[in-house]
Amino acid sequence: MNLHELPMILFTVIAQMCVGMFIILGVLELWLSAKTDDKTSNRLVAPIVYAIGPAMVFGLIASMFHMNDITNTFNVIRNVGSSWLSREIVFGVGFAAFGFLYAIMQWFHVGSRMIRRVIAVVTALLGIGLVISMSMIYSSVVTIPAWNTWVVPFQFFATALMLGAAAVAAAIVIVTLIRQRPNAKEHAPVRVPERATADPNASSRGWRKTLGFDQNVAHINARANDTEWALSVKIVRACAVLAALVAVAVLISYVVHIQNLAMHPDPAATSAAAVFSGGFFWMRLVLLGLGAVALGFVAYRVASTAGLNKSGTLAAVVVSAFVLILIAEFMGRSLHYDSMFLVGIG
Repeated sequence: MNLHELPMILFTVIAQMCVGMFIILGVLELWLSAKTDDKTSNRLVAPIVYAIGPAMVFGLIASMFHMNDITNTFNVIRNVGSSWLSREIVFGVGFAAFGFLYAIMQWFHVGSRMIRRVIAVVTALLGIGLVISMSMIYSSVVTIPAWNTWVVPFQFFATALMLGAAAVAAAIVIVTLIRQRPNAKEHAPVRVPERATADPNASSRGWRKTLGFDQNVAHINARANDTEWALSVKIVRACAVLAALVAVAVLISYVVHIQNLAMHPDPAATSAAAVFSGGFFWMRLVLLGLGAVALGFVAYRVASTAGLNKSGTLAAVVVSAFVLILIAEFMGRSLHYDSMFLVGIG
């Protein structure tokens, strides 16, 4: 693992995962709006929306450590018109900000459903711009043969879709497990009772009530029903298929990438090709194959037979697949940075 580039490995992979999750959730919400009522749709989508924000913030913070002096961030954004790095920062902050706005609007039910969808579309477009900017930072460098290729943007978007699908599937089954715990309540709304002001905890409960914390959490964690489970199974199966197909495409792209490097006349390309031949590279491929293809197939089969009262098996398979894919993508991004050989330097 390339520890020197660890901040950028964390940032790029996590940010792309968040973008993929948001895009997939947008598609799911449109699909759910045609299949079920708003309450059920919100129950399936909302918990995952709230998980994207912290992950994105973590990725942004990690990226700042790559700059040595964090205050340099403000200097970087001055060249938006000419620098892909500046655009990456602008799109990244914009994606996080609009995603946070969308989550707040969902939490407090602010605005109509159409307005919230417009905010979601803007967030998704900013996310796509973020991934494009990330990929162009590297693929536009003509002096590095391993980066100056269409394979870089292809694999960056592949990471977004593959990890996004795996993360959504994992989140769906984890939330279902939480909802099926023995003390989970039914869908009846929870009202916070009024307390005497002498109660030392009254102030804290008042803020929780004002923010809708208790009621929203109770609504999110309420016991799942058969309709929600049936929709969850369809979502998991679709995500498993998507992740598997993208993984196969990534494997094929490596074959093309290595062949192109081998045919390149500069010694730097030959050195880069050697990076994609060692044990670390093959381990990356094995983990990707196990996570996205093998476990994806298992998840697809298990989802068709798993019952709501036995969702643990499906959760174990899906979460294991997500972890393997995540590790594989971290390794793949490390290989990306390892292949940074300049033209004229073999």
